[in-house]
Amino acid sequence: MGSAPPGCFVDWLAVTENAPQQTDLPHAWNPAEEEAALYQRWVDAGYFTADANSDRPPFTIVLPPPNVTGSLHMGHALNHTLMDAMTRRRRMQGYEVLWLPGMDHAGIATQNVVERELAAEGVSRHDLGRERFVERVWEWKAEYGGKILDQMRRLGDGVDWTRERFTMDDNLSRAVQTVFKKLHDEGLIYRAERIINWCPRCHTALSDIEVDHSEDEGELVSIRYGEGADAVVVATTRAETMLGDTGIAVHPEDERYAHLVGTEVELPLTGRRIPVVADEHVDPEFGTGAVKVTPAHDPNDFEIGRRRDLPALTIMDERGVVIAPGPFEGLDRFEARPAVVAALREQGRIVAEKRPYLHAVGHCSRCDTVVEPRLSLQWWVRVEPLARAAGDAVRDGRTTIHPPELAKRYFEWVDNMHDWTISRQLWWGHRIPVWYGPGGETICLGPGEEPPTEEGWHQDPDVLDTWFSSGLWPISTLGWPESTADLAKFYPTSVLSTGYDILFFWVARMMMFGLYAMDGVRPFDHVYLHGLIRDAGGKKMSKSRGNVIDPLDWMNDYGADATRFTLARGANPGGDMALAEEWAAGARNFCTKLWNATRFALLNGASVAEPLPEPGALTEADRWILGRLDAVVSEVDTLLEQFQFGKATNALYHFTWDELCDWYLELAKVQLAGEYAGNTRLVLGHALDTVLRLLHPIVPFITEKLWTALTGGESVVIAPWPVRAEGSGRFADQDAAARITDLQKLVTELRRFRADQGLKPGQRVSARLSGAGFAALDGHEPAIRSLVRLTEPEEPFTASASLEVGLAGGLVGVELDLSGAVDVDAERKRLRKDLAAAEQELKQTEGKLGNQSFLDKAPAEVVDKIRVRRDTAAADIDRINARLAALPPG
Repeated sequence: MGSAPPGCFVDWLAVTENAPQQTDLPHAWNPAEEEAALYQRWVDAGYFTADANSDRPPFTIVLPPPNVTGSLHMGHALNHTLMDAMTRRRRMQGYEVLWLPGMDHAGIATQNVVERELAAEGVSRHDLGRERFVERVWEWKAEYGGKILDQMRRLGDGVDWTRERFTMDDNLSRAVQTVFKKLHDEGLIYRAERIINWCPRCHTALSDIEVDHSEDEGELVSIRYGEGADAVVVATTRAETMLGDTGIAVHPEDERYAHLVGTEVELPLTGRRIPVVADEHVDPEFGTGAVKVTPAHDPNDFEIGRRRDLPALTIMDERGVVIAPGPFEGLDRFEARPAVVAALREQGRIVAEKRPYLHAVGHCSRCDTVVEPRLSLQWWVRVEPLARAAGDAVRDGRTTIHPPELAKRYFEWVDNMHDWTISRQLWWGHRIPVWYGPGGETICLGPGEEPPTEEGWHQDPDVLDTWFSSGLWPISTLGWPESTADLAKFYPTSVLSTGYDILFFWVARMMMFGLYAMDGVRPFDHVYLHGLIRDAGGKKMSKSRGNVIDPLDWMNDYGADATRFTLARGANPGGDMALAEEWAAGARNFCTKLWNATRFALLNGASVAEPLPEPGALTEADRWILGRLDAVVSEVDTLLEQFQFGKATNALYHFTWDELCDWYLELAKVQLAGEYAGNTRLVLGHALDTVLRLLHPIVPFITEKLWTALTGGESVVIAPWPVRAEGSGRFADQDAAARITDLQKLVTELRRFRADQGLKPGQRVSARLSGAGFAALDGHEPAIRSLVRLTEPEEPFTASASLEVGLAGGLVGVELDLSGAVDVDAERKRLRKDLAAAEQELKQTEGKLGNQSFLDKAPAEVVDKIRVRRDTAAADIDRINARLAALPPG
């Protein structure tokens, strides 16, 4: 992650002779010993606790609630880092910041965990009964739930722990019941039979977000229905569902089947006759142009069945076991499939078989069971008016999506949203507040309303989809439906930060519910969508691939700051991030660089006790770094406003490492030994103070330690955010910047030249500098000689090596006296060894490039790399031969 200029050998921590002070900072930064105590001090000081009565402008983020069963993964670590960066910056800018934490009860996931515990004890939830089972889940939550909250502290999340929420808290449950009744009474919640995603293992309906799709190997069989000219061939990957077919559908304009529309064919293996119907949903170009219609076991077939009055026959129970009378009754669906195919084959009904056949298959995200489409009586939200409002809020600019190109995906979803099934056949969750009477009566109760006590009344056994309660998160956590001070101050929230993968499922639901419950006021001003974390090769992380990176491992090995810096530096709006461990190691090196630079500054008296001198009292190096600092403040501020975390972090990285540490600190060391020492200490202190504050939102721990040591301030958490210097550009000096650029080029070339001469990094050598370019750098000679370890020319002077460097100010001539500085025999031996290696490399690469067979078969990028290697080897040979020729004879 960056490097010093070639041959850089200045020891920052070497204290100048007259260093005026010492520092309490230890020699090295040790995250394991510091981070926990620093974090607890912030919490105890109340820095993260928001004040609803403050007159400061609000800035609000509600944490996307992690599952109570969850633990921190890299996706969490990325999102939390970015949210923490946003809130820390706004706090420094003077906002009243609320970052509200909490957890989701995670109905299916949590119930599964507790049921597994019970199974290990030899009992089931049915043995306990509903009431005792729910008590057991609460006990589990109290003992084991919320591990991720402790991990958030490790990462440095500056959340307001006094406002921690849980979706099953009483006040949040009140919000759920309130909005359910309101939607129900307005006809936007209804109960109906529809096709849903069903998990035969969890025995519940699933939302789309709870279904993972993968390309699975299966079998595509083509089956002939009917006989002779009236026969129709259909293809299916689920042959067992043919037992529930109630029709064959063809396109109305498909002439191949026009004579069959309105007739009936016999359904094989059953003896039933089913109609051939015309429906525009059928694609005449796909397969045979005819499809089997199983309304009770396929969502598209269900719609065809409704349009064409076809009955829906359920042929499997909730366990995925066939219940259709006949020889297959009692078989599991995966046992029934080959049995049905075998029976059809025996009757000569199988026209074609294709295996293996890759096709998309849905799996339960909690247990990986193959999901079964199933006709079921469920509760639904009529989403059309809610989704329309959610789309309008983005279209009219009340809510802005970042990056803007993802708004198209959002509109594709909300503009085409289907009614949402919200009931789950679970015991853990918000129970549906509907009661049924003995005479078929139905009542929906709101908060505080007493259920009927007469005999025969019972409550609906289902609970609500977890996404129903989490869709209310931005308002329920602030106290809605009550008119609370938090709701008045902190709603609408400022930013929702989340992965683009749940844009459709969670973001859209919060938009719908927030606008509905809050009379058209959007739940957030901005939606920032980051990408997904992938491995170094760009592949999705998964346990099966073995490429999952645990952020806790990185925090243990490299520290929380290095982990956060790595994630922030790779974060681009909407873009996925390929992550490698060497990034974290490089980020740790950056933290070390920052630590050493600040420690050097403190050891040499860097100070912020006085204002910066006027530009005229400063050196060119001082004016250059302050001008660059001012530009970086503006650049970083603009980028962070645009949610460009990666670019902002990268700008800070390169300024801090390449300009402040690698150049200004080296120049400052020379100045600290001369007449400008006092001003240099002020410039150095000011520059580090500003950089530490700019970096704090990204790397909070190390910046807290360094900033308080440098400034004596209470905490960088509450320090003001840097702004451009008064009178923007006060220190901007184009001439000084151009001369420093020339100095950098000259020093870099001289260091490279020294290395080519075989000089050791710390070895001093006599040198003569001349030319117009050198004259233009008047005043910088001491710095140049110090940075490149060049002494004044001594008599007699033997110019045994020379170089010309072209600068903007003209040419610089350099002559080195290497007499006695180089072991000529050892250098000649080393160079000849390097020459032999370069010649061998040239021979190998030319051999490959001269092989036409290789050129014809090898990818273009491979051939290009070999050409580069050949050219590099040829250049090395020329350079080494020139160096050998320049050596004194011996």
